Order: sequence, then C-alpha cells, then structure tokens
Amino acid sequence: MKKYEAMVLSCIDPRFQPKVFNYLKKKKLTGKYSSFTIAGAAIGVTSKKFKKWQSTFLDNLSTSIKLHNINKLIVINHEDCGAAKIVNGKKDFNSVIEKKIHKASFEKIKIIINKRFPKLKLSFNILTLKD
Repeated sequence: MKKYEAMVLSCIDPRFQPKVFNYLKKKKLTGKYSSFTIAGAAIGVTSKKFKKWQSTFLDNLSTSIKLHNINKLIVINHEDCGAAKIVNGKKDFNSVIEKKIHKASFEKIKIIINKRFPKLKLSFNILTLKD
C-alpha cells in the first residue's frame, strides 16, 4: 500500500482553493495527501451549529488512515470565514472574535483527534486573503 503523508481539512470557500493548493505545494505535498473540504474546516467539524458534520469527517478520516496510511492531519482554516460568522450568531463580529473562534475550533478538534487517533500528528493554519 502506498503511504500518503496527510489528510488536509480545509474550507469550501472558492477564494481559498488556490491558496490552499499553493500552501500545500510549498510544503511539497502535491499528490501526497487526501482531502476533506467542508464549510468552516475545523469550525464545521467542531461547532454545535454543524453537529452532524463531525461524524462524517471522523468516518472519512478513519477511512483515509486505513486506505492511505496517513500519519498527519493538516487543518487549514481561513480569515473572513462565513462559518465563523454563523457560529458567532447575531453578536458583534470582528477579526479578534473570529480569531478566537478559529483557535477554539483548533483546540476542540485537537481533543477529538487525540482521543480517537492518538498517533496522528496535527498541524493548524489560518490563511488570509492577502498574499
């Protein structure tokens, strides 16, 4: 069985697809990862607003581990995230609040993954629209 290096969890936002691709290319991961794309990335996996999505992601990750023998999860969230705005609700929203939502999603997914897949390495990133 061929060993791939990672699974990448990223957001569906079309503005960030080229940025995710370029980020992974710089890391020399082209053709070496499986991909799971969902609104909000880690936010979509960990927020109560998207509760049903968590089991789908974990089942997919488990399958990727079995099929592709991956040993790392790379989580790529991004600034100006619509899912973060949904999670925040009708409260004031700004970059500081958004960053807290991203960080909280990273902490939650870290706990979930360490419990279910303790050998999996983790990497967390927040991309920006700026170059």
